[in-house]
Amino acid sequence: MAEKRQALEKVTMALQELRKEQATLVSNHQKLDSQLQENEIVEKEFKHLKDNARIYKLIGPVLVPQEKAEATTNVQKRLEYIRDELKRVDARLKKLSEDQQTTSMDAYKLQMELQNASTSASA
Repeated sequence: MAEKRQALEKVTMALQELRKEQATLVSNHQKLDSQLQENEIVEKEFKHLKDNARIYKLIGPVLVPQEKAEATTNVQKRLEYIRDELKRVDARLKKLSEDQQTTSMDAYKLQMELQNASTSASA
């Protein structure tokens, strides 16, 4: 019976860790989604600019002039990176969800076994 309690404690702690990781990933996903939207807006704005338009990039406290082609390339690379990160986070969230279901079922089974054992012991 003590072994089952220890096993239940381990499973419960594992479940808490999974939930903590999930909360972190959800937060990261939200930040990435926000960055994606911002960069998509910038990309749309760049399409409306003429090729000789002046574009400035904020580097620290200084605005530095940048060519439109270079700025567009940078935004496209950033968008690609953000989309890849979102896919990675989504895949990890899916795996975590599956792991949580499995761990929850394990915890439930152990609780039932402990409950049945304590009922049998008191009868």
